[in-house]
Amino acid sequence: MIRLTKLNGQVVAVNADLIEMMEETPDCLLFLTTGRKLMVREKMVAVREAIVAYRRELGRAYPVPAGGADYNPTDLDDG
Repeated sequence: MIRLTKLNGQVVAVNADLIEMMEETPDCLLFLTTGRKLMVREKMVAVREAIVAYRRELGRAYPVPAGGADYNPTDLDDG
């Protein structure tokens, strides 16, 4: 999880693996794979850096499959 600040000043922990897309409007709007949206005070580059640091901490610096209409988990099988 990464710590971010909502516009009202409340600090929240967000599951970095659920962030699908970000948009700067000029605040940072996060679109989650759950369909929820979250507006935070941090700039997009700061959120990205937090995500990368979090994944490095866990030993996962690669993107996590988010699913979607064309997602097929059997495509990940080696056999």
